[in-house]
Amino acid sequence: MPDSLSMPYLSIVIPVYNESENIPILCERLNAALSRLDETYETLLVDDGSTDDSWEKMKVCARTYPAFRLVRLRRNFGQTAAMSAGFQSARGEVVITLDADLQNDPADIPLLLDKVREGYDVVSGWRKKRHDPFLTRRLPSMIANGVISRSTGVALHDYGCTLKAYRREIVSNLRLYGDMHRFIPALASWIGGSIAEVTVDHHPRRHGTSKYGISRTFRVILDLMTVKFLVRYSTHPIQMFGKIGMLFGVPGALMLALMVLANFLYNIAGVEAAAGLVELVKRPFWVITPFMLVFFCVQFISMGLLAEIQIRTYHEAQSKPIYVVRETFEPEE
Repeated sequence: MPDSLSMPYLSIVIPVYNESENIPILCERLNAALSRLDETYETLLVDDGSTDDSWEKMKVCARTYPAFRLVRLRRNFGQTAAMSAGFQSARGEVVITLDADLQNDPADIPLLLDKVREGYDVVSGWRKKRHDPFLTRRLPSMIANGVISRSTGVALHDYGCTLKAYRREIVSNLRLYGDMHRFIPALASWIGGSIAEVTVDHHPRRHGTSKYGISRTFRVILDLMTVKFLVRYSTHPIQMFGKIGMLFGVPGALMLALMVLANFLYNIAGVEAAAGLVELVKRPFWVITPFMLVFFCVQFISMGLLAEIQIRTYHEAQSKPIYVVRETFEPEE
């Protein structure tokens, strides 16, 4: 198929970090898979500050195979930053990402494209048969996928699979930080994107070493908190902080009400049966705790109000809309 770079239909974005031995094989497999497509395409290799000779190998590939473009970052910024750089440089209507370690198979690209043609905005790969260690890779991934699916409301089997396809309007409206590239399906769902999942092949790593470890799981959980906030409360943070404040404020108010009621019944109404209750509420716990709970409530509500002001500044200062238009229609005159 033509490989013109003027207006390609498909952009392949691949972050690369110290994958010197894998790059020649990767480029060969990419060329074989893409040349069979009935679409124009481009391949973007993003060097994320490699310290080996990956950049030189990438330049050899660009000279050997058609439709290759290269981006080199000044240092290792991380996979999310490398993907973001690729998204900014991509010109295709559909953007597909995959890893450079040969564990993703370029031959699966047509499977993702078929789903995109069905009308889906994001198509995520599912490595149903993974060739990774169970305790250090697969088990943490299973737990993380369950937590992410439940927290975001977007149920996927494999959030960590890099092999994904996106419509350009989805990724062009996203700003990625930290390790948030894996949460793009959840963020896409937030702006109204449709999500699908397809089973893809997964191969064992042959060369180089994995850049992921068990410690990455904790970073994912922390980023999940950010995504949860963005998806649920980015335009009304007072609701989140207010709910937390109410968890403290309601028990505190009830305890204060009980103290007032006990003193009223015993000292004013003269109900002798309330004497035991009065003795109870005079204990240090009952005196200090309700005031602390009410204080925490006021503090969280104040944080929510400050967050509301910041959110409005964020949207208005950048003229950033709180919605994304999918399409428009105007009847003919």
